[in-house]
Amino acid sequence: MNVTEHLSFFAALYRVEEQPEIGMWLLYLTIVALSIVVYKLGFAKKLPVGQSIIIYIFLILGCTLFTFLGIFLPIGEGLVVAAAILIIYKIRLHQQKKQQAEAK
Repeated sequence: MNVTEHLSFFAALYRVEEQPEIGMWLLYLTIVALSIVVYKLGFAKKLPVGQSIIIYIFLILGCTLFTFLGIFLPIGEGLVVAAAILIIYKIRLHQQKKQQAEAK
């Protein structure tokens, strides 16, 4: 069984099977960055600094598990799709608010 055939896109891109240490760190940083983007676009509310720090600490710790799952499962790819959908939603929401403000 060839492991490289079963790797997810980002794991194959970072060559986790050839350079496991640097590949896993790159995969981890990618998943953390995408998780932060998805959180900010879809779920973030205005919170005090202390609560925001706690949320980001738990988000970063949770991404550790996602990194191990992301070797063979499409975790990073799912986060890219979620970020794209949320970006499109935010753009359309902004356009709709702009049109409503012009109509008044």
